[in-house]
Amino acid sequence: MKRRDFIQKTAASSALLGLGGLSLSSFKSNDIKHLTILHTNDVHSYIDPFPPNHPKNPNMGGVARRAALIETIRKENPNVLLLDAGDIFQGTPYFNYYGGELEFKLMSMMQYDLATIGNHDFDNGIEGLCAQLPNANFEFVSANYDFRNTIMDGHVKPYKIFNKAGVKVGVFGLGVGLEGLVDKKNYKETIYNDPLEISLAMAKILKHEKKCDLVICLSHIGYKYKEEPNKICDILLATKTRDIDLIIGGHTHTFLDKPTIIKNLDGKEVLVNQVGCYGINLGRIDFYLDNDKSKSSDGKSIIV
Repeated sequence: MKRRDFIQKTAASSALLGLGGLSLSSFKSNDIKHLTILHTNDVHSYIDPFPPNHPKNPNMGGVARRAALIETIRKENPNVLLLDAGDIFQGTPYFNYYGGELEFKLMSMMQYDLATIGNHDFDNGIEGLCAQLPNANFEFVSANYDFRNTIMDGHVKPYKIFNKAGVKVGVFGLGVGLEGLVDKKNYKETIYNDPLEISLAMAKILKHEKKCDLVICLSHIGYKYKEEPNKICDILLATKTRDIDLIIGGHTHTFLDKPTIIKNLDGKEVLVNQVGCYGINLGRIDFYLDNDKSKSSDGKSIIV
């Protein structure tokens, strides 16, 4: 959505997906900085589109279409961050044959900026994951996986900070608990730390020490668990933290048409989004920031 269209839409309706209850009507159009966050999750090595006769997802998805869509959005707004929330690997013969090489090379061609690590990204072992990293022209973040005693030590950062058109964006990563989900021999001495404790620390560092205008959690811990309501997930994480503006999720293959809005510990709004699986959808969140860094946003899921 173009900035002028967004502003016109907002003037016509008060149904704005906003942060902090702000209205764009108080902003001066020429002072607004527009940042677009594009994201995927749980693509699971789906390179080709689904066939036309597929019973659930006919003629949907595919890397070529996603690349064309991303290119179109970048022409509309050059200030784009492209993120992936994990489980890049495992799901089609492309992974079985190439071991993740093709996935990383294609993501690099699409100019992904950052990704986090999902449980299936360990399916060729931690050595297999590490061996494919030279094919990725983007970095990985995970704040709660401690890789110090593994071959991945030094290859993964807890967070990364971007500067887009004067907007400082801090992104940290979270991974799901591996015990019982992944064979121990595949993740070796990787230590899993509590996502909630880590998120509180990361958000504080990024918002207050690093002075980020936006803080994004790139999460592979799951949207929510009906059978286990107390299990840590993106929804609970949003309610129990502060200073996070957006949680981009994965793991549970949850299809959302638009972000869920959750109140955090301070009563401020957090956007939580996830776009299903297999590259069927591309998530899009548009943030608009005034000179005083007041924020408003609009989000949707785009069918590929």
